[in-house]
Amino acid sequence: MLCVGGLLGGCATLPPGEPVAYDPWERTNRHLFRFNEAVDKATLKPIAKGYRKILPEPVRKGVTNFSRNLGAPRNVVNNLLQGKPRHGVEEFLRFMVNTTFGIGGIFDVATPGGLEPHPEGFGQTAAVWGVPSGPYLMIPFLGPQTLRSAVLLPANIQLDILHHVDDSSVRDRLWALRTIDARYRVLSLEEFLQDSKDPYVSLRESYLQNREFEIYDGDPPLDEADDELYDEFLEDEDY
Repeated sequence: MLCVGGLLGGCATLPPGEPVAYDPWERTNRHLFRFNEAVDKATLKPIAKGYRKILPEPVRKGVTNFSRNLGAPRNVVNNLLQGKPRHGVEEFLRFMVNTTFGIGGIFDVATPGGLEPHPEGFGQTAAVWGVPSGPYLMIPFLGPQTLRSAVLLPANIQLDILHHVDDSSVRDRLWALRTIDARYRVLSLEEFLQDSKDPYVSLRESYLQNREFEIYDGDPPLDEADDELYDEFLEDEDY
């Protein structure tokens, strides 16, 4: 981890004139994208469709709530590391309330009570600390990542409660259920990729934009071109 982290700063700096989507390994990434797509169509996608068809929406919602609750310790730690003590405390309280009154997190009773979720991961924390994102990656079975986030995936896993369940039989079943639920939740996004002329580029750009949105808590900075666009829009007499 330390060796790869040391290399990250050296290889992650954008070369002059390089586009925002830094993808120097695009050829390999495209091969992995097609591999993941083939595996998904043969396994997870049909299972996720069956999951959606068989289980009623309230049950699926409970699985999603339970899965998210398991990641609460990661959210607490990363909010604190990013200098957001209030969000860290709220995440801790959410975990306590949902685990107890929400029956292990199956029901989200914290949000209606005014405790909003603040999900954060180590990749986002590294970005806040100034670690560059590095090249875009397509990881087998896991999908899109930046090098920064990929290096820190083990840290995210370590702070996931499910990772520390001793009973391997229970743990594996819960991992499978969580994976199916996660795949089910992106079924609605497939039309976006299917209608695209280049699904690989569409997925890459969507992922990178979403990551930036998450890192800046929903308020990413505008680049100079965007600033000029909005200035012209606001100066329009018809506005």
